Amino acid sequence: MFNRLNVARASLSVVAATMLCTPALAWEPTKAVEMVLPSGSGSGTDQMARLMSSIVVKHSLAKKPYIVTPKGGAGGAEGFIDLKTSPGNPHKILISASHMYMLPLTADVPFTWKDMTPVANLVMDEFILWVNAASPYKTAGELLAAAKAKPGQIRAGGAGSKREDNLLFAAVEQAAGVKFNYIPYKGGGDVATQLVGNHIDVSVNNPVEAVSQWRAGQLRPLCVFDDKPMAQTDKVTETESWSSIPTCKSAGLNVTYLMQRSVFLPSGVKPDQVAYYVDQMKKIVATPEWKEFSNRNAFKDAFMTGPALQKFLQTDADMHYDLLKKAGFLADGK
Repeated sequence: MFNRLNVARASLSVVAATMLCTPALAWEPTKAVEMVLPSGSGSGTDQMARLMSSIVVKHSLAKKPYIVTPKGGAGGAEGFIDLKTSPGNPHKILISASHMYMLPLTADVPFTWKDMTPVANLVMDEFILWVNAASPYKTAGELLAAAKAKPGQIRAGGAGSKREDNLLFAAVEQAAGVKFNYIPYKGGGDVATQLVGNHIDVSVNNPVEAVSQWRAGQLRPLCVFDDKPMAQTDKVTETESWSSIPTCKSAGLNVTYLMQRSVFLPSGVKPDQVAYYVDQMKKIVATPEWKEFSNRNAFKDAFMTGPALQKFLQTDADMHYDLLKKAGFLADGK
């Protein structure tokens, strides 16, 4: 027979069972998230990070804002070391490119990419061989013929020394039997400006770093360093789209190279904190703003997380080691 005491006990039992079965609230930031960039203002990474920050606000994806902090000193080592010296800090993420593999192998810096916790690879970024729109070189073959005829006289500009641009030019030199006069600049924005001003003869800027100058009729793309033409068919100029650009392989230059753009947390963070940012990145890349940005700047879809990302990063790191070794860029003892 039920009485009030039995009913009360039963109610308490139900409440207790419910509390045990209800999962704890998922982790979320309790203060602003710092987006560390191992590059300078105006770079492709900077443009991407600022878009991501604005998407978070516009679509109310987080209660706290994302603050972009460029730390490109010492070739980007400043940003990587900042993350390494912030173990367990879930309010700091880093937007990286492929030079995270390269810096520890080419300079005496106290970190490796394994000192960070992978969150997601957002996209792969293409590289394009660019010349000034007034350049006499209309094809990659014409440029390479000139470089072969005038060893060391064709001025090639790139972002940084012994970084992606420098490594790609070294690969081109090896494949084509030519020699450029490589001139390093602070970032892709500077490189595009120098090419427009005819202070250099050629660059390998990413699409995001040169699309404005191409659209304005100031630069000319010769070929893209990918196995296939880019997928984007929307017109960038009156007559050309990204898909109009031939591959460098089709022009007789057998070099392929793409750059990852990934998100990392410091070491020592908790699984639920990683899961939070994985979910954030999935939401960001699903927005119309990201899709428009990705299409406009010819990114290659390659979103990865978890074990697939770990496997990709190791394979990509091994490839960069081999390329650096062939280029003679490895520091002593590496």
